Amino acid sequence: MQGACHRLPRFATPDGLSERPDCCSIRNMDQPLFRRARDCRVSRISPADTNKFVMAVDPVADRAPFMSVVEIFETGGRTPLHHHDHAHEMFYVLEGSGRARCGGVTYDLEKGDTLVLPPGMDHIVENTGTGRLYCLTVMVPNEGLAELIRAGATMALDDSDCAVVAANPS
Repeated sequence: MQGACHRLPRFATPDGLSERPDCCSIRNMDQPLFRRARDCRVSRISPADTNKFVMAVDPVADRAPFMSVVEIFETGGRTPLHHHDHAHEMFYVLEGSGRARCGGVTYDLEKGDTLVLPPGMDHIVENTGTGRLYCLTVMVPNEGLAELIRAGATMALDDSDCAVVAANPS
């Protein structure tokens, strides 16, 4: 199971990193990662979904210990109610407005807000604004979301997306 090394201390070294060569620890990365938004994979997990993802850090291809995407919520779009057994998830609002429901509390989200969710907490994030909602989303460890995104249909950024996500749309 992805991320299992982070739950099993018997594999940990004194610096907290795994000795397992297949683990998703930072020991797998040996070079800096630099990627422009226009070079990122853009996809939707399934055709009926209302969100698309710009994969900034792909833990599978990049061998990073986390996943980072720009999640683009269409007007009225939302995540399904879900949780992550072992992963922390962070949302930073780049543009737009929305609402998050988690742990029995509702948070109104706007540009510049940060929401961090602990493992095991059921949550929904939805776009309540009149335009798209853009969130920088980070998950540590990945816990399989990157694989779902990678398996989804490839898409493109439109001009509105590029204005938020990329410096140069070309």
